[in-house]
Amino acid sequence: MAEFTLPANSKVKIGDTYKAPDGATRVKRFKIYRYDPDKGANPRLDTYEIDLDTTAPMVLDALIKIKNEVDTTLTFRRSCREGICGSCSMNIDGTNTLACLKPIDEVAGDVHIYPLPHMPVIKDLVPDFSTPYAQLVSVEPWLQADTPPPPNGERRQSPEEREKLDGLWECVLCFCCTTSCPSYWWNGDRYLGPAVLLQAYPWIPDTPDEHTAGRL
Repeated sequence: MAEFTLPANSKVKIGDTYKAPDGATRVKRFKIYRYDPDKGANPRLDTYEIDLDTTAPMVLDALIKIKNEVDTTLTFRRSCREGICGSCSMNIDGTNTLACLKPIDEVAGDVHIYPLPHMPVIKDLVPDFSTPYAQLVSVEPWLQADTPPPPNGERRQSPEEREKLDGLWECVLCFCCTTSCPSYWWNGDRYLGPAVLLQAYPWIPDTPDEHTAGRL
């Protein structure tokens, strides 16, 4: 039977523990992946005890509280806090999701937080999206038309034509789906992945676009 082992410097070690303040009555432990490639040390899993009575309900709220009040070195992306920008994508309790939309109460036991899987890590919970962003540019996800726009500047389409795009434009490019895809894990240099393909497809049924043949 074949045996496989991880390189020594890739093994996640037990990190530091930050205790909840005295008197905290509703304590939740957050076990968070920490890694700084500039330091050359192994990644570690730090534990933060948070009083849920002093934080808002989402996992992102807890992360912000930790960074502001407990450990300012914790690094993660976030912006809108409304599930619109896709910045706070990470792996929470074994599932790729947005931290701003993940209620803490949905996680039984400790909350385990890792960066999105199978991506290079810049630091802590921040993955390097250079490859998927380059792939996004390669599909040219913008309107392409050779004919000039009408005098009013608006390329119209019927409600029926517009309805064909429902469900195709809502993606926020968080890359949760792409980093959940085994085909992308093994062939990310050749396979665009579901998020980028979803960005490419709407321009085919989108009637104002005139480069359908080239896109196919």
